[in-house]
Amino acid sequence: MTIPGVGKITAATVRAVVPDATLFKTARHFASWLGITPRSFSSGGKLSYGRISKIGNGELRKLLVIGAFPIVARARGRQSTNEWLYSLVKRKPYKVAAVAIANRTARIVWALVTNGGVCSSTKGFPQPELA
Repeated sequence: MTIPGVGKITAATVRAVVPDATLFKTARHFASWLGITPRSFSSGGKLSYGRISKIGNGELRKLLVIGAFPIVARARGRQSTNEWLYSLVKRKPYKVAAVAIANRTARIVWALVTNGGVCSSTKGFPQPELA
């Protein structure tokens, strides 16, 4: 729950749905298992990417994307110090940027589940204001 965009429900769903995170060789394999990576097409050495594959657990994928919406909204208002996040929001549509952030979040989740620990650095993710 220390990752921006991941709350109690998402964390509980990760624990319930993911059998063993060490079964995935890399974070990309985990994100691909969730169906949140772009589908790749290649022919004759030319590689192109399409829409996300949506293969995998739809509930967890939906929770990660919904958790990414506030991050994208804050980055639109230029409340983020991360240039990558700001340029992503500037050049891509709102929902495409949210899926990209959800992909990044899924990879962070995999790293924390396999290696243990908590997310100490939220650099680049806009922090919510405490009321």
